[in-house]
Amino acid sequence: MKQSRTCCAPVSGQSLCGAATIAPAPRPPVHDEIALPGGEFRMGDAFAEGYADDGETPVHAVRLSPFRIDVTAVTVAMFETFTQETGYRTEAERSGHSAVFHLAVAAEPADVLTADPVVPWWLEVRGADWRHPHGPLSEAEPDHPVVHVSWDDATAYCTWAGRRLPTEAEWEYAARGGLPGRRFPWGDELTPDGRWLCNIWQGAFPRVNTGADGWLATAPVRVYPPNGFGLHEMAGNVWEWCADRFSADYYADSPHTDPTGPPQGERRVIRGGSYLCHHSYCHRYRVAARSSNTPASSSGNSGFRTVG
Repeated sequence: MKQSRTCCAPVSGQSLCGAATIAPAPRPPVHDEIALPGGEFRMGDAFAEGYADDGETPVHAVRLSPFRIDVTAVTVAMFETFTQETGYRTEAERSGHSAVFHLAVAAEPADVLTADPVVPWWLEVRGADWRHPHGPLSEAEPDHPVVHVSWDDATAYCTWAGRRLPTEAEWEYAARGGLPGRRFPWGDELTPDGRWLCNIWQGAFPRVNTGADGWLATAPVRVYPPNGFGLHEMAGNVWEWCADRFSADYYADSPHTDPTGPPQGERRVIRGGSYLCHHSYCHRYRVAARSSNTPASSSGNSGFRTVG
């Protein structure tokens, strides 16, 4: 098992907003979703490829009740409807800035505020938010996953939409697509027949991205083939928030049936990796990989999908 490496998602401070001020929509939006039967599966890293502090072991049996999950991450267009109907403003909008990967910044020099001291390729950019994912000189594409959303922002959306974030166990079960014990949603080989099946980093992180998969930052949803359950981009593209609090020790004694995470803990689970993940630095685009962030954190590679 590898030594822990700092995750490629920066950490923000105290929450500025929350779901408590959001009322459920009179007419909840329709989500394109798949009904999954649940059942038992083996959860965790069967290859000992995870980072020690992430707690991807031991592999353990989990039984889930049936649930319905979004086919894709929540898109910019979907999130825009939410903000139009509620007037909601995200953490990034309230603070006036958010974290943007240095090669993607679209802003005047005066709007680039600081570099993260731990992960200096992340820059705090004034005016970066879900509408302007790379800074004020950029515009979000409607069919891309919404980014610069914190856990608090994601749960606010869920309150309005009459949905919730998936549990970590639901997320991994869904990501596996019916393939037990595999590395990726499609199998064990990253690029079968030379094809890129997810949006991650190619080249020398963090300075050179060859763009072999076609994207520097987010890709539109449904660009890559779905997994066996019909779900798109369960690896790479954007980190996806889960409902659970995070603990590296949780797998050792988690409940067998419908686990919901530890009862205490500051950080929340994120899953799936993002367009910045690379085997040399952040090998967290495997289906068993897990990481975490504080619920107020937002960045250009953080998004979510929901369950019904």
